Amino acid sequence: MSDNLIRVPSPQEEAIVAWYVKGSRHPKSSQRSGDIVSPFEPRPSKPIAAHKIDAYRATHYRVGAGPGAFTLRIDIPSNPLRRLYENTGHTCIVFITAFNPFGQQQSAHANDAAHARLGECLRALTPHVFEGTGADPTGAWPHEKSYFALGMDKAAASELGAKFRQDAVVWAGPDTIPRLLLLR
Repeated sequence: MSDNLIRVPSPQEEAIVAWYVKGSRHPKSSQRSGDIVSPFEPRPSKPIAAHKIDAYRATHYRVGAGPGAFTLRIDIPSNPLRRLYENTGHTCIVFITAFNPFGQQQSAHANDAAHARLGECLRALTPHVFEGTGADPTGAWPHEKSYFALGMDKAAASELGAKFRQDAVVWAGPDTIPRLLLLR
């Protein structure tokens, strides 16, 4: 495995991630976070509707804020991402959200709680985590807080997206082309 890829988490790390996903702060803690989390249902058996895939493909995936911010677009090579790879030595990323599992709108409180847990999980796996926003260019769907993380291989990105009940995540490898990874 390359040095710039995330290693496979240990069983203890997996347990910690599982507890975060369920809403606890730490597996050894009996104190719950107090966040309201939507019930964890099984992954829908139906394929993702074509109109949802089209919406995910059209989304503008904004990384960071201020003058250094940049936007990723599905299937379009990213020069800012190429420069970031050159400056950090990493060769893969994930752009991921915990908002609105399976494309079902949730309350602001539930979305913010899930976003915080996702951030904790990502930071446990890589120190290179940045805030982002998924934005529907038509304005028909609300912006979704997201994260951009360096060094997440495709398998880890897909697994984390599945744990947070997402239809898809955005992943890019060495070619700097963001791709939509469908998770069902």
